[in-house]
Amino acid sequence: MLLLTQVLPYPPDSGPKVKTWNVLKYLARRHRVTLASFVRGDQAKAVAHLERYCEAVHTVPMARGVVRDGVSMARSLASGQPWMMVRDDRRAMRRLVDRLVAERAFDVVHADQLNMAQYAERADGAFKVLDAHNALWLLYKRLAATMRPGPKKWLLARDWRLLRRYEGDAVRRFDGVLAVTEEDRCALQTAAGEDREIEVIPIAVDTDEVRPLARQPDATHILHVGTMYWPPNIDAVNWFIQEVYPLIRQQRPDVCFDVVGSRPPEELRALNEVGAGIHVTGYVADTTPLLERAALFVVPLRAGGGMRVKILNALAQGIPIVSTSLGAEGIDVTHGKDVLLSDTPAELAEACLQILDDPDLGQRLAENGRRLAEETYDYRVACRSLDAIYGRAPQWRG
Repeated sequence: MLLLTQVLPYPPDSGPKVKTWNVLKYLARRHRVTLASFVRGDQAKAVAHLERYCEAVHTVPMARGVVRDGVSMARSLASGQPWMMVRDDRRAMRRLVDRLVAERAFDVVHADQLNMAQYAERADGAFKVLDAHNALWLLYKRLAATMRPGPKKWLLARDWRLLRRYEGDAVRRFDGVLAVTEEDRCALQTAAGEDREIEVIPIAVDTDEVRPLARQPDATHILHVGTMYWPPNIDAVNWFIQEVYPLIRQQRPDVCFDVVGSRPPEELRALNEVGAGIHVTGYVADTTPLLERAALFVVPLRAGGGMRVKILNALAQGIPIVSTSLGAEGIDVTHGKDVLLSDTPAELAEACLQILDDPDLGQRLAENGRRLAEETYDYRVACRSLDAIYGRAPQWRG
């Protein structure tokens, strides 16, 4: 099989990489995997690690920037294709895929994320699988709804409509389609305009790799972890700081809020100087000390799609979680048992205060969450449905 990825799936230090890393491990136990991936900078050590699981690993450098993005936008406006797909259309990857499929007849080509569908379709004769991390059109629609009127909102509104058509076409053309939640499955079927069979396989974690942490008793820190250049995360953190955090500090002025994730915008970094107990760290290679001092993990998302790997990791790590309903969408959690779910600022603040004031409640949530991760979201359990999908390939049916 040929696995095509938009980011190198190691180390598993972001949501998309965690998802793909565990899919790769599951597939590599059963199939001979060739990986072709974009890379950013020098990732030689990660490639060497992946070669332990794959027959071969091939990479294509992916450079981005304001000028490149502007050119991609001009091409998108001229062609009517979604900007994100135009942005990731690279000649070097097309040539690599053409060479690989000419040298070897692959039984299955697995496109990890919609961005890679355009390359998978170059493999004539292979059984093609589209692994959708999100229903992108729905994600962009939700994000546009949170924005004030202006050029960015207009561009997002334009792109979600283009993505709905693009995703629908891909769903109709691919032999197998995977979604990570029931909500995404329905959104992809809506885009396709037909009741197309789509298998829901949730994002998985490795509960041997992600272990419960020894949290500090009487912790007073609230923690959020996520890539801070991703617009839904920026919106979530800004909303929490402006609308929810002040309500918590009124009752508990000793509480601190730690925001961890790469490339936070300057307006968030500036909050380090305000003196309100807000710590915006940027990227942290080892988040263990921050997790151990956290009373709870907060996911205040108001836009997004797919599943939040940050929640799956926190469940496996035994960290109490407070989330919006949308933040926990697609994850089989129960309010009051595994997590606390709230959607208004006052309710979110109250949920955080409950855990801060009642460590026993936090411990119960943590233990139940770990059990859920082991029984439902470990990759050796969650990925089993891949066997049936791959079994539909004509080459493997004999």
